[in-house]
Amino acid sequence: MQAGLVVLCLAYVLSQFFRAFLAVLTADLGRDIEAAPDDLAAASGLWFLTFALMQLPVGWALDRIGPRRTAAVLLLLGGGGGAALFAMATAPVHVSLAMVLIGVGCSPVLMASYFIFAREYPPAKFATLAAVMLGVGSVGNLVASYPTALAVELMGWRATLGGLALISAAVAVGIWVSVQDPKRVETDETGSVLDLLKEPALWAILPLMLVAYAPSAALRGLWAGPYLRDVFDLNTAQIGQATLIMGTAMIAGTFAYGPLDRILHTRKWVILGGNLLGAAALGLLCLWIGQAVWISVALLAAIGLLGASFPVIMAHGRAFIPPHLVGRGVTLLNLFGIGGVGIMQFVTGRIHTATVDLGASAPYTAIFGFFAVALAAGCAVYVFSRDSVE
Repeated sequence: MQAGLVVLCLAYVLSQFFRAFLAVLTADLGRDIEAAPDDLAAASGLWFLTFALMQLPVGWALDRIGPRRTAAVLLLLGGGGGAALFAMATAPVHVSLAMVLIGVGCSPVLMASYFIFAREYPPAKFATLAAVMLGVGSVGNLVASYPTALAVELMGWRATLGGLALISAAVAVGIWVSVQDPKRVETDETGSVLDLLKEPALWAILPLMLVAYAPSAALRGLWAGPYLRDVFDLNTAQIGQATLIMGTAMIAGTFAYGPLDRILHTRKWVILGGNLLGAAALGLLCLWIGQAVWISVALLAAIGLLGASFPVIMAHGRAFIPPHLVGRGVTLLNLFGIGGVGIMQFVTGRIHTATVDLGASAPYTAIFGFFAVALAAGCAVYVFSRDSVE
């Protein structure tokens, strides 16, 4: 089981990479295949929406087929095939199609790990284990910043994506060989996602799950690049360095959030406090949109740090899911978390298009303001949630 979790962690490194690497390819894709920021926002949104929609069949597959075959087959066909298609792209639509395939490939990886944690480890350790997997896997977020910028400068983006296709295929084979499926839960009880949606405790959690991850994921995955280029005239390498700082902060935030529920004996107030501070950081970024590049990078890092509450929200929701529906339960939560990013990428793409003629900073003030309002609204609903700490 431990060897399998290591390989699943490597697969999650790839998943984190693929959701974040477009930010440093903005200039190259614009030059080579005429992909504008709103084209890349749509492609990024498609990755997240595809990933989210896949959570329903993935949840069923985890409960019925097991994590080994589910993760290995989808990563091989979707991750490897999608990266290969991206490497051959000649138009923005090819990038979008490639991101859809990659979204399919990445969709089961983290949930396969969480499924194993939920079945094989005590509930009280779920948040910490989930945070460790998320934090270590987020190395992919770092690789998708400055190291990717260097690789693109040395080899070109096509060779870089071709190499990633081969790596994805190799990791998929590793999952097939090393992951062991947990024993099935023997029960006469039946159920579906509809039964989970009848649980009142989840309805105060799901709205925040929808918006909590979106600001940091969308900014790190795309908007940080165009923002720093358009407002501060940074080049690809400089954008890579800035996003490296934000990515490092996201990893630090994941490890910081992980044990806090056990230390403070509350999940609700850890999650609520962090996300309210994240909304405040987004508001400050709007106010100081073009003040100084170091202020903007610091605020982007703060948003990444404070926006890393995903595993604790997952643990909060997990507490209200029955054992025989664990696979579908964690994937339902993930559907909201990842789907929210996809929806917001499409919305922010439209915002960018509508405000691009109003000045260099206007689109980003509007985008960051939208994220701040959405996050505050999610927190307002989450106030009414029921706390849980096993």
